[in-house]
Amino acid sequence: MRQFVVAAIKYVRPLYYVYFYVVSCFLKLCGILVRQNGKLVLLSSFGGKKYDDSPKAIYEKMCKDVRFKDFRFVWAFHNPDCFDVPGAAKVKTDSWEYFLTALRARIWITNSSLERGLSFKPKNTLYLNTWHGSTIKKMGSDIDARNTSFRSLGKMKVDIMTAQNEEQANIFSRVFEIPRENFLVCGLPRNDFLLSATPDYIDRIKEHLNLPKNKKIILYAPTFREFDRDSRGVILKPPIDLKKWETVLADEYVLLFRAHYEVAAVLGLATNEFCRDVTDYPELNDLLLVADLLISDYSSIVFDYALLEKPIFHYCYDYDRYESKRGMYRDIREYIDGSDKEDELLTMLKNMDWQSERVRIKCFKETFSLQDGHAADEVLAAIAKHLQIS
Repeated sequence: MRQFVVAAIKYVRPLYYVYFYVVSCFLKLCGILVRQNGKLVLLSSFGGKKYDDSPKAIYEKMCKDVRFKDFRFVWAFHNPDCFDVPGAAKVKTDSWEYFLTALRARIWITNSSLERGLSFKPKNTLYLNTWHGSTIKKMGSDIDARNTSFRSLGKMKVDIMTAQNEEQANIFSRVFEIPRENFLVCGLPRNDFLLSATPDYIDRIKEHLNLPKNKKIILYAPTFREFDRDSRGVILKPPIDLKKWETVLADEYVLLFRAHYEVAAVLGLATNEFCRDVTDYPELNDLLLVADLLISDYSSIVFDYALLEKPIFHYCYDYDRYESKRGMYRDIREYIDGSDKEDELLTMLKNMDWQSERVRIKCFKETFSLQDGHAADEVLAAIAKHLQIS
């Protein structure tokens, strides 16, 4: 029932207008009466779906920082009972307790949005947004009006927003209507661990995933195509023949497949010696660390993985269609190797020159001035400065 109501509000625009104006006004009035707690922090990742990404990295850093030793933390989830967050309380998104916590909190930390399609941020609330990706496909006000993605009527009243480079900060500032001076070009806090993980940690993850030591690991992580559905709304099967992949690559590689759960379902993924479905694996960084190479398309995961300077290939089998439906800031095919043809891609993987591909990705990393290693530290310093604590 809840999913039906949420979908109706998101995609039936007249109903959403009523929800936006009525509930936003109500919460703003409540905000006048609610007393703010100067040491309360509300956190959310992907709108309450997960406990991960940059909000988690910032939270774990704050818990160890003496400047925030007296602060109280609350994590918001769609299903709080499914998550264990040491040192924090939990609240259910869209509940009255959630909105009351949001009104009371001095700090909001998220990688998407905390206002649930509304606009009620109290004036004195510090709103920190790390976002969850980079600028490959168009976003915000740059997305074509015909696109079916949800669009909020409210503006993102963000006080601090992170970016991986200056170009990204400029784009985010424009499409989300956030003042350029509010940006902190420091990289994504979630990526700090990619450069600090020890070999022992990586070995433990490989053992946990039961990965063989005598084969290389491919991580295939395509982006989701919201428009690839039939008239009934059922996701269309992408042109991927995993049996063919197994025939060509299984003697040298193991394939980790991470995609939207609907894509995994229509492909009928089943774990075997060659292909492992890791769509539901909770820690993306673990998968990036154990992978020897990445295959993707228009996903910003390529920017994250480039920090490791390991080979990346694109499989852009529908580039023209995706560009026309969603729009792009750049053609990723100009920067990394790959193909739009499955057979050609498999041949490239089979015969690749590892050293030259690493050099190519190092150049890619330098071209986009990707920040790395200390993003969470810089974020905490910015929070402390804003709150005038030391």
